[in-house]
Amino acid sequence: MGQVRVGIGGRTYPLSCGDGEEGRITALAALLAAKADELTAAIGTMSEPRLLLMAGIQVADELFAARNGGATAPVAPAAGAADDERYAALLARVETLAATLEAGRD
Repeated sequence: MGQVRVGIGGRTYPLSCGDGEEGRITALAALLAAKADELTAAIGTMSEPRLLLMAGIQVADELFAARNGGATAPVAPAAGAADDERYAALLARVETLAATLEAGRD
């Protein structure tokens, strides 16, 4: 099992990952850290959970736009079973990431 330490918002988090995924995890964390730094510069200091949430939302919005030809994410999920399943899956992934980050603090 691989191990990396990533820095976001002035804090360092140890993370476990699959062997050989260390570089990818580090690069992904660097992207999130850059978003967090941009937010801090624009808005000022905020709580760590809020900073991570806002940075994550920015990254998710960019991903949504890239997948949809530049269209921005809707404010509310569109009605429909397929959309509900996608949002539920995304929420589950975010919760898993949050649990991983919290476990790294211990």
